[in-house]
Parts: sequence; C-alpha cells; structure tokens
Amino acid sequence: MKQTMLFLFLLLLVVGACAQPAANDTPALRLIQLPMGYIPDPQYAPFYVAADKGYFAAEGLAVEFDYSFETDGMALVGANVRPFAIVSGEQVILARAQNVPVVYVLQWFQRYPTAVVSLGSANIRTPADLVGRKVGLPGFFGTSYVGFIGLLQANGLTEADVNANDIGFNQVESLLAGQSEAVVGYANNEPVQLAARGSEINVIYVADYIDMVANGIITNETVIAQEPELVTGFVRAILRALADTLANPAEAYEISKKFVEGLDDSRMNVLEASLDLWRAEQLGLTDPAAWAQTEQVLLQMGLLDAPLPNLAAIYTNEFVLKVGRGE
Repeated sequence: MKQTMLFLFLLLLVVGACAQPAANDTPALRLIQLPMGYIPDPQYAPFYVAADKGYFAAEGLAVEFDYSFETDGMALVGANVRPFAIVSGEQVILARAQNVPVVYVLQWFQRYPTAVVSLGSANIRTPADLVGRKVGLPGFFGTSYVGFIGLLQANGLTEADVNANDIGFNQVESLLAGQSEAVVGYANNEPVQLAARGSEINVIYVADYIDMVANGIITNETVIAQEPELVTGFVRAILRALADTLANPAEAYEISKKFVEGLDDSRMNVLEASLDLWRAEQLGLTDPAAWAQTEQVLLQMGLLDAPLPNLAAIYTNEFVLKVGRGE
C-alpha cells in the first residue's frame, strides 16, 4: 500500500512538472540591426521609445541601433543583409536606378528637413535673396544638397546663380565667422544651435517651396514577398512610438537619455524642432506626387539619366494602411 501511494505521489510530481511551462518556452526575440544614418541623437526619439516601451518586443523583435552612414544602410538592405534601414527618399530613387531592390514603406519625416540659414544682418529672407551670395554646404551630395537644388529649381534659380561652397559639416562656425553668408543644413539642427547661442537668424525651409520625399523606412522586395508580417510588425511598432513621441515629447526625451550617452536637458530643443517635421493627418503615409517631384529634381541635377520605368514600384503605403486598419 505504501509503495502504491509513493508511486502515485511520484506520478503526480511528474505530471505537475510537465504541466508547468519551461522558462525557455518563451519565444526568443528576433535581433534586428537597424542602420540609422547618423550618430545617436534625440531626433531618433521615436525609435528609442519603441525600444524602451516594448513596442518592438511586442512584435517579437529586439532592435539594435547601428549608427552607420545612410549609404551603408542602403547597401545592406539592398543586399538583404539587413531587413530595414532609415533612408531619405531621393536616395531610394537613385538606388533603384541602379537596380537595387529597395522599397520605401514608411515616411517618417513628412516635411523635407533641409533649410538655408543666415544671420539676420544678411537680410536673406527668400530664395531670391540668395542670388550672388556665398552659400556653404556640407558637401555636394546627400539630402542637404538635393534639398538645396530643389529649392533653387522651385524658384526658377540654378546653382550658377549662387556662390556655393563645400564647407564640410561646419555650418554654424562658418556662418558665425563670416565665411558664409548662408549655410545649408537640417531644419532641426543648425537653426536650433544658432538660436541657442542667441543669434538672430532667418531660415528658409525647403518644404515651404517644394514637396520632396524625406527620411523614412526602407526594406527590400525579398522581405516584402517572404515576410510581410515582419514588415507590418516593424511599421506598427514605429507608428505607435511616433504617435507617443508627438503626444508626449518630454517623456520621449527622457527615454532618449538612455540611448544617447551624455544627453542632458540642453538638447530638448532639437526634439521640439523635429516634431513639426513628422506630423501628418495619418502618420507614415507617403505621397506619390512628392515622389514624382523628387525624381524631377534628380533628373534636372543630372543625377538620373532617365525617369524610372515604374516609379510607383519603389514605395508603398500598404503596410501603413494595414496598421491603420488594425490588421
């Protein structure tokens, strides 16, 4: 009788142990390295919020931020080494012209971020005031350059109408030293720095004159075809975090301190200056007309030899709309 009772007791222990979920039954998060295109910065607050609040984890993802160059991110996603990267729209067009199979799936910046900044004493208030002026650019490449040329084209001007110079990423110093009468940079960077120094400035925002496609999320044709649920989940996490950041930027900035080494309260103005660049009636959507306009700027610059055979194939609103429907 005692042996029978002992057997039943041991049997119950075994059954009970089998009924308990093992610690390693929890599905492991999928690690994704996300090329950011720039150094750690509070302008990436939505991505930090998505990581900190568990929005990525809710989609089964663990995201590691890779602060490599935009061109590196494009190449990695195009080769299907990385599933996503943050890239500007004009770079997507240029890549597709070289048969790199990237696809733009979420527009983060709704306003093209390039701006032309000058000191108030220069009296440069409109694009027409740039004629004959010494304008400093970080280089004759990338978003700043394309945005500047787009601004000129939209106002009937050409690069020959201004005295453009490559000054590297020293816009603030060049302007304050009088080496440039105006400088080209990001609307949420150089104007913010100059204002913080007490400088009286004028800012010409490219987005006030021409609508081009700015920073957003790219993936590639293989990921879309084979793992559409991965794209949907990633887009959903970003949109949740972006909405949170817009609703509560102070909270988002505090979260950013966990990801940006040495970040103190002095750069909250960078995040505040970014908010209007991101806002939209429906976050994440991209406008076909803006793609056509961006392509035209690149054609006139000579960076494209001919229009793409199917411009609409390089971007999609499918995943943003799917998330918006709650799918």
